[in-house]
Amino acid sequence: MGVIRTVLGDIAPENFGLALVHEHVIADFGLDRLAFWLQCPSKERYNPKEVFDLVLPYLKEIRQLGVTGFVECTPAPVGRDALLLAGLSQASDIHTLTNAGVYVIPYLPKYVFENSVDEIADMWADEIKKGIDATSIKAGFIKIAASPEHLIPPGQLLPVTQKVVRAAARCSLSTGATIVCHTTNHATYNAGGVVGMQVLKILKEEGVNPNKFVAAHCDLEENLKFHLEIAQQGAWVEYENLRQERAEKILGLIQSMAKNGFEDRLLVSQDSGWYHVGEKGGGNVRGYSYLVKGFIPFMLNNGLSQELINKILITNPARAFQIE
Repeated sequence: MGVIRTVLGDIAPENFGLALVHEHVIADFGLDRLAFWLQCPSKERYNPKEVFDLVLPYLKEIRQLGVTGFVECTPAPVGRDALLLAGLSQASDIHTLTNAGVYVIPYLPKYVFENSVDEIADMWADEIKKGIDATSIKAGFIKIAASPEHLIPPGQLLPVTQKVVRAAARCSLSTGATIVCHTTNHATYNAGGVVGMQVLKILKEEGVNPNKFVAAHCDLEENLKFHLEIAQQGAWVEYENLRQERAEKILGLIQSMAKNGFEDRLLVSQDSGWYHVGEKGGGNVRGYSYLVKGFIPFMLNNGLSQELINKILITNPARAFQIE
């Protein structure tokens, strides 16, 4: 029987509950390229208490709305703060996951270029098995990223991106952790269906079961064939750019996938939060409540059953993020 590995310890999958599977608390994109090359962003660049005080009310709000699971997807090189997440998890009473892994070029740290695939995989595995930054807080999944502008003919990932994907694969095989991969342009959010398929191809070459792969940002891919192909291979199709102005689009995608028999491969979230280090007051931080307050009623009003909604928001997250 698998477990969900939260920042406060392991829980049974059935206790994960209604989950937001792709959100952010904090991110730091403000350092120049040399700083990312030399080290991960420094916690001296922000006040953790300020972030805590700002984000906690948003988390308490969704807890009151019935959310009990929260997957925080900021990788270490762009601002992951395990201690902050543990404090927020305890204060909000929400089961929170953090990750091992890296983001996309140009935010890759020096060790990705210098270390071997196995060395990188072992480093990430230690964060899942032992703890992060000399703490007992463990990562509960692997987060990586690839981007359409980093494809080379004939539609293959850059060598360094392939290296990251293979490291993620070997880490997953040694830990049982799920891999979540950002598949779009990090700045323009151009679609990444080809990227998702290339990542899945490498993972399968490494022996990873596709059910340990979450293709993120699929709602930005206009060609439904990629959604269907990813699901047909047994991977997870994630729609997480949800907000009110995109509700109709994502509803249509859910309906299409369900019509094709793939409701068991769907995940939905909002990609919200985002305290941006370096911006006054963290910039434009978005709350996490729309999915529950707005989108669930919208789905019900447009013919989706409560059973299907529960599958997407409760059953599927508990299956997707199990460490086995």
